[in-house]
Amino acid sequence: MVQGKFDVIHGWAAKKPGVKVEPWSYKPRPIGQHDVEIEIMHSGICGSDLHTLKAEWEKTDYPAIVGHEIVGRVVTKGENVTRFSEGDIVGVGAQVYGCLQDKCSECSRGLDPHCSEAVYTYNEKYPDGEQAQGGYATAVRVDANYAFKIPDAIANGYLEYAPPLMCAGVTTFAPMIRKGVKKGDKVGIVGIGGLGHLAIQFAHALGAEVYAFSHSPNKKQQCLDLGATHFINTSDEENLKSVHRKLDYLFVTSSSQSNEYNKYMSWMDFGAMIVLLALPAGKMSFGAGEFTSSEVLITGSLIGGVDVLQKTLDFAAEHNIRPIIERLPMEKVNEALERVNSGKARYRIVLDNPVSSN
Repeated sequence: MVQGKFDVIHGWAAKKPGVKVEPWSYKPRPIGQHDVEIEIMHSGICGSDLHTLKAEWEKTDYPAIVGHEIVGRVVTKGENVTRFSEGDIVGVGAQVYGCLQDKCSECSRGLDPHCSEAVYTYNEKYPDGEQAQGGYATAVRVDANYAFKIPDAIANGYLEYAPPLMCAGVTTFAPMIRKGVKKGDKVGIVGIGGLGHLAIQFAHALGAEVYAFSHSPNKKQQCLDLGATHFINTSDEENLKSVHRKLDYLFVTSSSQSNEYNKYMSWMDFGAMIVLLALPAGKMSFGAGEFTSSEVLITGSLIGGVDVLQKTLDFAAEHNIRPIIERLPMEKVNEALERVNSGKARYRIVLDNPVSSN
């Protein structure tokens, strides 16, 4: 068995519901034949981190180190790992294991996030009972299939922009390519925040005519700069009339009120598609006639699996797609969490470990 560089991993963990974390260390699970050990250089903050810290989605097993937008350097690899060498710069997203077997109905179709054996990056148990811990830490050990090479165009000089691509980036790009967004399509983006500002860039790079929807008119110029063709002020009824039956796709990146989806349907062309990337509170209510008269499809998307995450990174590098970020040292993680929790972050926060200093 290969001996790792980190006998103990130091991190920042929550020990009870809330948005506060504190120093905490743990002994990592042994490095398996197919695993890599990664010294963490940068770790992004995702809204999912806060939901988990506060135990809002499901039971959280404390102590919990969150963070699933991880970028770092491979420092140790299992004896059967051939894809990476020590020193390679890689990223890890929201999943750290899936069976990836041809006999698996989910994995064989590129749906490994839904694999019955899937292990997410934190607040999950491995088959041996060990708890997975995330990226607010000095290091992490994961299955090498769930580590992804950061393209040189990003790694050389722009590495701090990589973490948000590991979750926010793939969350927006994966459904676009899976649902078939192509040049000339009219694509709407609702919610110009941590997901939405990346969705605009990906849709624009795919050649779409992009409609950015926001109730904040002060975001108009930024949306246009990011690649939006049109800005729609959702507080302006006259402005909204201009998109009646206009869109081929609508990607909803904000936790909109459940009753807003009826309005969204009026923006869609016949046979168009609404894709949920966020989780609105409450249940959505529709009459059957709304579907038969519009033929609009409503679907959702979770995260991207191994088939699309590397594509996301490569596409972002090729088209110079970068998140808008704020940077703070890892030791100021509580300050960063509070900024995200209060809605003040613009638009993603990246935590830097000392190892990232040049």
